[in-house]
Amino acid sequence: MKTRTVGLALASAAALAMIAAGVVANGQIVGANVVATQVKAPDRAENFRLVDQNSRAHLLAYYKYAPAIVIVSHTVGSAQMNDAALTLRDLQASFKESGAQLFLLNSTPGLTREALIADTKALGLDVPVLMDDTQLVGEGLGISRVAQALVIDPKTWRVVYSGPISGALSGKTGGDKANYVADAVSALAKGQAVKVSTADLATPLLSFPLRDARANHTNISYEKEISPILAKNCVACHSEGGIGPFAMDSYEKVKQWSGMIRESIRTDRMPPFHADPHVGSFTGDMNLTVKDTQTLIHWIEAGAPRGTGTDPLKINAKPAPEWELGQPDLIIDLPAYAVPASGVVDYQNPIVMNPLTDGRWLRAATVKPSDRQAVHHLLSNGVGGYAVGAETSKYPAGTGTWVAPGQKFQFQMHYTPYGKETVEKTRVGLYFYPDNAPPEIMRRSAVVLNAGIEIPPNTPRHEEVAYITFPETATLFSVFPHAHYRGESMAVSLLRPGAASEELILSIPKYDFNWQRGYDFKEPISIAPGTKLITRYVYDNSANNPANPDANITVKWGEQSWQEMQYTALGFRWNDETVANRKDDFQRRLEDSRTIGMMDVNVDGKVVKSEVRGRMKDILLANWDKVDLNGDGAIDPSEMGPINQQMNGRIRAAQEQQSVGQ
Repeated sequence: MKTRTVGLALASAAALAMIAAGVVANGQIVGANVVATQVKAPDRAENFRLVDQNSRAHLLAYYKYAPAIVIVSHTVGSAQMNDAALTLRDLQASFKESGAQLFLLNSTPGLTREALIADTKALGLDVPVLMDDTQLVGEGLGISRVAQALVIDPKTWRVVYSGPISGALSGKTGGDKANYVADAVSALAKGQAVKVSTADLATPLLSFPLRDARANHTNISYEKEISPILAKNCVACHSEGGIGPFAMDSYEKVKQWSGMIRESIRTDRMPPFHADPHVGSFTGDMNLTVKDTQTLIHWIEAGAPRGTGTDPLKINAKPAPEWELGQPDLIIDLPAYAVPASGVVDYQNPIVMNPLTDGRWLRAATVKPSDRQAVHHLLSNGVGGYAVGAETSKYPAGTGTWVAPGQKFQFQMHYTPYGKETVEKTRVGLYFYPDNAPPEIMRRSAVVLNAGIEIPPNTPRHEEVAYITFPETATLFSVFPHAHYRGESMAVSLLRPGAASEELILSIPKYDFNWQRGYDFKEPISIAPGTKLITRYVYDNSANNPANPDANITVKWGEQSWQEMQYTALGFRWNDETVANRKDDFQRRLEDSRTIGMMDVNVDGKVVKSEVRGRMKDILLANWDKVDLNGDGAIDPSEMGPINQQMNGRIRAAQEQQSVGQ
């Protein structure tokens, strides 16, 4: 016990200093002088989604298959958590057999993932710590004290127990030897009633100041606080003719849909921007701030009061513009396509000739389907891409893509039947630089892909890795990840030359096939020669994934949605390249590195036989001795020439159809 306490103190010194000073944001402070209120746990738990310290998302409703869900309140640097660590480890071990789920819940606003990782490591715990930055989940669950445990029955979502993990961890003196949580979980697993629903807990109070001020939430101003939040974050899509299912053009509309708005925010379905806010910084970030989220949810929970003043949403209401960036310089009309009411539609690959007789530099593009329900995505050879919520591609100032005169505009169209026959006709609007002011920087695109993915049946968390190696100095502008129905999460990282670990630059804790978009870095990232850009995708091929077409099959690479992809488009520039001084050899060497990157599972720069899988397996293993020239049992980049020539020929041909122009 003493050794573990010392380790915890060392790992959490910074957090302990914040607690001692009483400066933790928004009042989540532990200590003798804290002003806090103990509240009763609710009868039922409401659904929510939170991200843990490892940037993995957890939706409460996902775990409906479990016999029980246990949530324990957590704080960094807590003696009570230190005392509870051994019991929590024992519980977690027993849950592996019963199937129960254990989570820690940390409602300290502003706490970093690194602090949580250090704390759980010092405690010897490998448990998801849900990061409740807004405190809204802790508020709703009635969390009041450190190491407070809740046991939830997923069959009814009833909170069947609230109190200490065990009698020995109640914070009270005495001889209470009850194992409250273990007994409650055992009863639920056996289909029996839980005998003890509450027990006294005397650990330090946790402060939820906005919950304690609930009576004041009726004073939140719709005019001055709520309507500006909605106007800034929601109205662009939720307007007449916009992609949102209803228009936020009046108080009455917002009030009518307030229940759905609250549920969508609690489960992180809206706004549809899926980058983990704890990783990186992006232009066009649609995530609500912590303060705005709290204000909006508390206003809805107070009954969405109208209050006094004007209705800015009604006053400023206007239809969505036909073209987001104004009238395009050139509109490309794709051929009309009759989408059936049902069935499978193979990918369509229309080609439209560029009518311009002079070349132009492209600065932006917008894709406008005539029927959004019928178009899942559009990909092109460098003139924009489309998925719901990502209609416009706008390049950073001074960068551009060359559109040659008479060029073939090649598109890949993924049409989706939705129960009604429709004739869909998509238009693409192109925006060019002025002829007398071309960009200086040539924007490049590349794709990191893994055509060898194999996802075993009935597997809830299967990871695939692929990477690409930059041969020269570059600047990374954007990343566009893409998977299908089984895609659960994605992480993009950099392994720089000589670095001991990867640098995470983008995390998508919960991928949504219905809302695909690119992520543009606020500060473009400098890439040194030899840097590997690594993509790690996690797939959920289990029956618990509600979008899974079939959990009983091995899933491989394929274009249709019931198959899978690991496909990441990059937008970047070569630092030594200008419009007048192309570096095509840099691009070729980059693309050559992709082949080894789709097979090298452990990212050690070489491929052994056990790593070869998928489409490459039979061909490569049959010719292994011809490729492994030095006979060391591994294939390194210097031996990849023949494979690169074969693979990249196929990939480049496919890329003409699949490039998103990033």
